[in-house]
Amino acid sequence: MSVLERLENETDPDVLFEAFESWATEQGLALYPAQEEAVIEIVSGANLILSTPTGTGKSLVAVGAHFAALSAGRRSFYTAPIKALVSEKFFSLVETFGAENVGMMTGDSSVNADAPIICCTAEILANLALRNGEDTEVDLVVMDEFHFYGDPERGWAWQVPLLLLPRVQFILMSATLGDVKFISDDLTRRTGRPTAVVTGVERPVPLSYYYEQTPVHETVEELLHTDKAPVYIVHFSQAAALERAQALASAKVATREQRDVIAELIGEFRFTTSFGKTLSRLIRMGIGVHHAGMLPKYRRLVEQLAQRGYLRVICGTDTLGVGINVPIRTVLFTALTKYDGVKMRQVNVREFHQIAGRAGRAGYDTAGTVVIQAPEHETDNLKAIEKAGDDPKKKRKIVRKKAPDGFVSWGEPSFRRLVDAEPETLSSSMQMTAAMLINVIGRGGDAFAHVYSLVFDNHEPWRRQLVLARRALGIYKTLREAGIVEQRFDELNDRMIIRLTVDLQANFALNQPLSPFALAAFELLDPESPTYSLDMISILESTLDDPRPVLMGQQFAARGEAVNAMKREGIEYDERMALLEQITHPKPLEELLSYTFDTYKASQPWIADFELRPKAVVRDMYERAMSFGEFIAFYKLARSEGVVLRYLSDAYRAARQTIPDEAKNEDLLDLIEWLGELVRQVDSSLLDEWEELLHPDLAVHEAEAHAILPPPPRRLSTNVRAFRILVRNELFRRVQLAALEHYDELGELDREHGYSADVWADAMDGYFAEHDELLTGGNARSADLLMIEEGAGEWTVRQILDDPAGDHDWGISATVNLADSDELGAAVVRVTGVNRL
Repeated sequence: MSVLERLENETDPDVLFEAFESWATEQGLALYPAQEEAVIEIVSGANLILSTPTGTGKSLVAVGAHFAALSAGRRSFYTAPIKALVSEKFFSLVETFGAENVGMMTGDSSVNADAPIICCTAEILANLALRNGEDTEVDLVVMDEFHFYGDPERGWAWQVPLLLLPRVQFILMSATLGDVKFISDDLTRRTGRPTAVVTGVERPVPLSYYYEQTPVHETVEELLHTDKAPVYIVHFSQAAALERAQALASAKVATREQRDVIAELIGEFRFTTSFGKTLSRLIRMGIGVHHAGMLPKYRRLVEQLAQRGYLRVICGTDTLGVGINVPIRTVLFTALTKYDGVKMRQVNVREFHQIAGRAGRAGYDTAGTVVIQAPEHETDNLKAIEKAGDDPKKKRKIVRKKAPDGFVSWGEPSFRRLVDAEPETLSSSMQMTAAMLINVIGRGGDAFAHVYSLVFDNHEPWRRQLVLARRALGIYKTLREAGIVEQRFDELNDRMIIRLTVDLQANFALNQPLSPFALAAFELLDPESPTYSLDMISILESTLDDPRPVLMGQQFAARGEAVNAMKREGIEYDERMALLEQITHPKPLEELLSYTFDTYKASQPWIADFELRPKAVVRDMYERAMSFGEFIAFYKLARSEGVVLRYLSDAYRAARQTIPDEAKNEDLLDLIEWLGELVRQVDSSLLDEWEELLHPDLAVHEAEAHAILPPPPRRLSTNVRAFRILVRNELFRRVQLAALEHYDELGELDREHGYSADVWADAMDGYFAEHDELLTGGNARSADLLMIEEGAGEWTVRQILDDPAGDHDWGISATVNLADSDELGAAVVRVTGVNRL
């Protein structure tokens, strides 16, 4: 933005506005009246609440705000609810203002943290405000997606900066804010600035709303034939989205020419999982699927194809388009009810308009369409009436379908109410936690006054403020008892002094809040223990958020195995049911971790804000010697591949960042490398995103952002440490199956290379003639029992079997082809012998 060179330390509103308008014109952008009004208010120094529909150019107004601040030598922050949007905005602002002027804070890492423009999540800014108060180094804040202010879990982070940064100029933006008079008046009171509200703007791309009582497939066909594509079909469950996509596969969604273009575009794309195979088939028909449970590379592919107009129908949840400019002409709601984690309910006005607003994007369409599909039983009844025609006898015989059990009623009146209604007024969701209190006390000065103001001068009603006050007092008492906070009376100044007795880490409460506990717990483990490396991972896993689909799958599998065992033992049904209630997902070190956590809380009570969650996901996958695809199939997690991969990626980053180098022995280093390579081979997007945040490169980002196909993963065999683990896992999987005498499964693995089920059975008969059992414990897995001879294109390996006598006189011989392994993204092991040494 070269115009900045001519506007250094410029504060004149007219000069700033004219300069920005000229720059926008150079970019081929003509300001809408609402944008002009908003930018004029900003350069004049007012706060701004911008509540205009999707597609009215709020992003350009944000650029104007950063431009005005930068020109005047002021520091500005941009906040968003998700890291992906923060990252996207970071690169966009770098392109506009230059890399030297833009930085980013994510909690995981910081890039150019002293820059005059900073991109971060709302929580990052909130914690900075708590710790530094009015002295926080920020002059202007753009808060995007401000409707998150009303989120019960995270809304506090959107409120805290408004409470604690009185000298800041605020720009609050969202398409669905509702009545903002209270927030506007409060902002003016706190900052002393006028607060402008720009709202009620007419969409540049008008929307038309329809209520359809035809079956969904007929509605979709009509939309396709009347030039209303691309169509986004909204569902409120991932399963329903995939089922709809598969049901539409029989319809002619795309022409032969369109299908040929798609096939050519995605020809080199690696669809490596079972869901990927399904998605590949659907995409080739012009049908996309999009939801949060998908692998990032699959979501990105759907988004890239949608942005280029190759997908005529996309079935998904409300995830598409969050921070992404995807051209959707029509949004089709399959229902107006959703499960919110507690109960089924109608969508509220804000949710409806957030989703409906995706239809008709500026620059792509001149009009958008929103269609609401009538409930299925209503559609079926109408069809039966139409079929009966004017025959009174047939009409009397019609048996009307009733709504299914548990159905939350909605219909055309509900739809019309949602269309015409204003979004609900945002309600405050202020919280008080030990981490917040520690940050406020750590600020110094009059801690009591600071906390009192935070508790009683917020947006909560009086009764709720009293609840927060009691919570703050309880936390304060705990902090004093733990010796983290001390209180003494300063007679000289006749006041009470409250201060911390500990130094806060630089990123306190910003990221991985349980990491300090993990560091303390690591010291309890014996590095000489054969399970040391896996126990270290178990401690780490207990500090990570739960991947709920995985834990549910593990519990279901564990209960299934337990039922079969109890039936064999003759346990009666009622007793079986009672016993099953006690069975949950695996929780390694649960007793040790719970005791240690309780002890740690006594000296670090703020940790009680967070929950320790013992679990075994990484450990389970490793001990079962499973690949990602096998793990997904075993626990039936095809709809949650993305959730699993994100968890594994988080575990890998936490292992690299949290475990001290001196605590990493060779086995643990191997395990960490294996985990990282596993994630990278499945989908490198998450690790690439992390590396991109650490070492941003605008040119690379731009190239990848416009590419349909992601860059291929690096050759698997080049990471020798990780590749050895993959080879070991492939061989140990065969050991486990052989120990259970599951010869059919072994035959499935090795039949192609001459080791059928019968050949495996004959070979193992020889082993069991000499040894009573085949061991599969920690010693059986050890590196000492795996012999590897590494060649240029092929490895020769020998897995020694662990027998009870410790003779170690039997083994599995195999070769590993490196080229085949690189192509497949997994170790390709070919068994050549199962015999006595």
